Amino acid sequence: MDNTKTYKLMDENGNIYVSEKPGTLGGYKKRKIYGRLDCPSALRHIAKGEYVKHRVFFADEATAIKAGYRPCGICMKEAYKVWKAEQEGVCK
Repeated sequence: MDNTKTYKLMDENGNIYVSEKPGTLGGYKKRKIYGRLDCPSALRHIAKGEYVKHRVFFADEATAIKAGYRPCGICMKEAYKVWKAEQEGVCK
């Protein structure tokens, strides 16, 4: 019997695949947000039973961005500021 632990991750095209390595970032599919696995905001929602069925995981930040997700404004403040500035520049 194979005891290898596997993880479900999302690729840059939004497809789920199985990996032997865990994801480094978590995401929320409904709002297309990604952040750290220890994000206090995400952990609060998970503790209330929210997010769980819409949770996805990414191997790295580049993959999350390519999949169309934006950084969390709570746990990834600097990346969020850059993303927000880019969005405001696009809208002008």
